[in-house]
Amino acid sequence: MAFLSDKPLRLALIGMSGAGKSYWTKRLASLGFPAISCDDQIEARLAPVLQSGGYNGINGVAAWMGWPDRSTYPEREAQYLAEETAILDEVFTGLEKNPHNELILDTTGSVIYCGNHLLHRLRRLVAIVYLAASADEQQLLIRRYLEDPKPVLWRGAFQPKPGESPRDTVARCYPALIAARRQSYEALAHCTVPVAGLRELSLGSENATASAGERFLERIREQLSPRK
Repeated sequence: MAFLSDKPLRLALIGMSGAGKSYWTKRLASLGFPAISCDDQIEARLAPVLQSGGYNGINGVAAWMGWPDRSTYPEREAQYLAEETAILDEVFTGLEKNPHNELILDTTGSVIYCGNHLLHRLRRLVAIVYLAASADEQQLLIRRYLEDPKPVLWRGAFQPKPGESPRDTVARCYPALIAARRQSYEALAHCTVPVAGLRELSLGSENATASAGERFLERIREQLSPRK
């Protein structure tokens, strides 16, 4: 996909929870671009069931889903994915009907599980940027998940050993989940951006007169524009 300054800005940020998708979506939204957070949309769709159980916010969604060892987890994982799929279908339909509309799409880490048909539409409609964490940063992602859980679809990757606590299983199995997803993210994305390389943009070491969002956008345009 060509990504030039004279085209409507349509970006989807993909990657693991904690990689910075929401942070950079907000930076781009501050420049005036319309943005959609899939997490927020899913939370809104699940609001009735969340409220009935006393859950609130995206952390409440994670608490409602629970650890993968719970008997209710498979059903709730499927319900979460169904809501996510419905949201993406609505977003893509809107973009197809309005080809001049711009959008920054903050996806969930589970976007890769939404089916080939939706993923083909995603690649056709927007430029997909994968925010990739290094091995060291992946350890930080694991700690963040354990300390401040966000919804995660394990899709069978949670494999407890006898006598192992759920937290210990997460710590052991999460790297395998990241590795499995990495291949799917790389195959889906139009470009891959190392998370470590984005820190300097948020700190302002490049072009201090520009905002973090402007610096991020310039970095993405450099990678997505056709090579001469």
